[in-house]
Amino acid sequence: MHAGSFRPVNPFVRQVTEESGRVVVWAPRFIKQKAFHPSLSGRGLKGLAGIGKIPAMNFSDLATFHHLITDRFQRSGVGDGDPIGPDELLRFEADGFLSGVRLLTDVQVEILRSELNEIMQPEMASDPRFYEYHHNEAADSGTQLFHALGAWRVSPAFHDLVFLPSVVSAAEALLGGPVRFWHDQLFVKPPRDGAVVEWHQDYSYWTRTKPVAHLTCWIGLDDSHEDNGCVRYVPGSHRWDLLPKYPLSGDMSAVFAFLSDDQKARFKPVLAILKAGEASFHHPMTVHGSFENRSDRPRRGCVINFIRDGVRSDSDEPLLAGVPVIPKGEKLEGQFFPMLSSSFF
Repeated sequence: MHAGSFRPVNPFVRQVTEESGRVVVWAPRFIKQKAFHPSLSGRGLKGLAGIGKIPAMNFSDLATFHHLITDRFQRSGVGDGDPIGPDELLRFEADGFLSGVRLLTDVQVEILRSELNEIMQPEMASDPRFYEYHHNEAADSGTQLFHALGAWRVSPAFHDLVFLPSVVSAAEALLGGPVRFWHDQLFVKPPRDGAVVEWHQDYSYWTRTKPVAHLTCWIGLDDSHEDNGCVRYVPGSHRWDLLPKYPLSGDMSAVFAFLSDDQKARFKPVLAILKAGEASFHHPMTVHGSFENRSDRPRRGCVINFIRDGVRSDSDEPLLAGVPVIPKGEKLEGQFFPMLSSSFF
């Protein structure tokens, strides 16, 4: 190769240059200065850290890579058995949720915390790779709720969390077949200042996709308990009708205006108390929410939302901000909705 430079696809990458037979990428924060040797196939590049063949023009958007790209997430590190067995499946079917599933090692949790700190820096708000980015999504300006979608495109660790075998295996078991990635989320409630997340059903916000074959995995990056605003689930509510869509961070009592007397009588939430690195899974129709953080510690969580392969678009608008339109009636697939089930690649 000759020395030269490419115009980077993402504006947050400062420069991509070829120097003495290697490609050097200059960028702040997540994509530091890294060197890659040319592979034997065209302009593909073979990463020094197991990234595999990547095009120099596109690697600033990690959605290009539909496989693990870091060493720390090659294995779950928490055991080789399937995290979901027959007993767990029965509980999920009965209650609409399952909690206390260990997915991450302490080392993996620390890596994710570190990269979350980078994501929350003020300059990241204008990064076009995020589908949504809210430093504060709380309805009450006196409280704070950080919420972002799209970290998998920005952060190597949050990217690899999507493809982590233990996470994918659990999703396959609970959805009963091959799964695709829908989108991710990050939630942070600071100490003594966290806002609430109102009672809601996830599918109220996802009706642009059909059928109802979705699954949410909520992973704690801190111990999550009653005092710091853990998630709470209403058992059996996944069999209720769809609730209206309304703002997520406001009045915890808003949901009761839409419930029948029978539903109100059965509204008995259960705490999803988790250790850092543990997860809860819930059905897209399960009613859930969380109260404020009254503790002296943060409550940080990351969410992976899955769909069973075959879910289709029910809209002619972009399903996520900045993502190309998938016409109504067509299957979700491609760069932004990758297949995660390796046996189906």
